[in-house]
Amino acid sequence: MKGKPRGWMRACAVIAGAALFSAGQGIAGNRLGADYFPNVKLITQDGVPVRFYDDLLKGKSVAIDVIYTSCTDECPLETARLAQVQQLLGDRVGKDIFFYSISIDPEHDTPAVLKAYAKKFGVGPGWLFLTGKKSDIALLTKKLGLSRASDADNKDGHASSLMIGNEPSGQWMRNSAVDNPRFLTVTMNNFFGWKSGAPGDNPAMNYAEARPLTVSNGQFLYQSRCSACHTIGGGDRIGPDLSGVTSRRGRAWLARYLEQPDKMLSEGDPIATQLFNQYNKVQMPNLHLGGADVTALLSYLEEQSNARTEPMAGKESGHHHHH
Repeated sequence: MKGKPRGWMRACAVIAGAALFSAGQGIAGNRLGADYFPNVKLITQDGVPVRFYDDLLKGKSVAIDVIYTSCTDECPLETARLAQVQQLLGDRVGKDIFFYSISIDPEHDTPAVLKAYAKKFGVGPGWLFLTGKKSDIALLTKKLGLSRASDADNKDGHASSLMIGNEPSGQWMRNSAVDNPRFLTVTMNNFFGWKSGAPGDNPAMNYAEARPLTVSNGQFLYQSRCSACHTIGGGDRIGPDLSGVTSRRGRAWLARYLEQPDKMLSEGDPIATQLFNQYNKVQMPNLHLGGADVTALLSYLEEQSNARTEPMAGKESGHHHHH
C-alpha cells in the first residue's frame, strides 16, 4: 500500500461529491447528455479498450459503482450484492441493462486483477470491471456523483452508492449498493419501467420481503449484512453456510470475528486464515458492527440453526420451505 493516504483505504466507496443526485430520486428536468459525460478511455477486465460515453453509456440503461479490489470494507459486500441482483435480473443483464464497476485504484487493479476479482464473485456477462488512467477515473467518478466528498478518514461515513441511469432519457438515480438485493431489483424494475424482474417473480412480494415490517434487529442485520454471501442451511455461497456456526465455534471467537475480521486475518488467526484460503481468498469485510449488533446477530444465527435441526419429520413431507 505504498504512498496512499490513510483515508483512502477507508473510503472504499464513495460519498457523493455532486449535490446533483439525492438518495432515491432522479434529476428533475436536468437531462444529462453527451456533453456532460466524459468520453474517457477505459480498459475492461478482458483488456479491451472502450470509450466511456460512446461504448458504455450511449443509448443504454446502466448500473455503475466504484470499487477497488484490495478494499476490506464495503466493496466485497457491494460486489456480492450486485452479483445477486444480476441473478435476479436474469438475462436482462447485458441486454436491457449493463453493469459497470469502476476501479478507483487503477495502479493496482490491472485488467488481470479485475478479471480474477470478478471471477471470485461469479460475475456473468453484461458486467464489466473497468480500469484506466487515474485522472480520467477521477473525472468520471466526480461527474457520476460517485467520488468521495472528502479524503478525511471517516470510517463509518462511506456510503456505497450505485448509480442507475438511462442515458437516452437522461434520468439517473442513486441507490445504496448494499441494500437488500431483492429491493434493489424491484427498484430497478420500477425505475426502468420493466414489468417484472424474473419470470414468476411478484414484485409486490419481493418488496414485502425486502422491507419486512416486524423483524428482530438480528434478522435485519443478517438480511442486510450477511445474506449476500451466506445462507443458514442453504449451503455455501461466497462464504460458508452459517447453520450451526454458534455451536461449531466459540462465542468469544465469533464475536471478535464479526467485529474485526480484517484485524484477525492480518494477525494470522488460524481459523480466519483457513476461511480466507478455503473461500477463494474473499476477505470477510469489516461491517463496523457494535457489540449490541454482534449479540443480536449471534442469537439470530443460533435461533435459526436450532429451528432447522428440530422438526426433521415435517421436512420430509415437504411442508418446510426455508426460503
